[in-house]
Amino acid sequence: MSDFLNAALRHPMRFADGSENRSMAHLARVIDHPNIAVGDYTYANDFDPPEDWAARLAPYTYAGAPERLRIGKFCQIAHGARFITASANHPMAGFTTYPFPVFDRSKLELFKQGLTDLPDTEIGHDCWIGHGALILPGAKLGHGVIVGAGAVVSGVVPDYAIVAGNPARVLRLRFAPEVIARLLALRWWDWELARIEASVPALMAGDLALLAAAP
Repeated sequence: MSDFLNAALRHPMRFADGSENRSMAHLARVIDHPNIAVGDYTYANDFDPPEDWAARLAPYTYAGAPERLRIGKFCQIAHGARFITASANHPMAGFTTYPFPVFDRSKLELFKQGLTDLPDTEIGHDCWIGHGALILPGAKLGHGVIVGAGAVVSGVVPDYAIVAGNPARVLRLRFAPEVIARLLALRWWDWELARIEASVPALMAGDLALLAAAP
């Protein structure tokens, strides 16, 4: 099996001289965080690779927080992308948003009371999140979504949509509705690895008939 499809590697890309590209990491191999789940083959790229990839990508996601960040398989996350999860919010029901209780643990319950029922952030399979994009609390990205560089994304993004801007809006769907429906039915990202590897030409060429015929 080629290194390109070896999910066990921390750094899946090799340069021509055989050395690792340490700026790229399989997130499932480098993130061990109780609030973050990442599917196999999803990678992030950062030109200043961190020691703590979870803190770099989701800096407000604290262990034990009430929300979760879930990222599917085969996602591609560019340099500077960030997931701003719901614990980044300050309670807004009172007369101030200043978080007094975080500086006095005896009052921490007051802070927690304003941060209940926080939404999870969910990223589907095979999403490409562009350079410097911000994914806001509770965003739900469907499968195959492309997020433009610098986009600020909230809410629900449909499968195979391209979104860009601040606030992000859907520019178009990548494929016709019947093609999207077929791709969602095929769910190639859940196939056995050998079948996925054999289907790379069809996946790269956008040949639906060839993909559907994969043994």
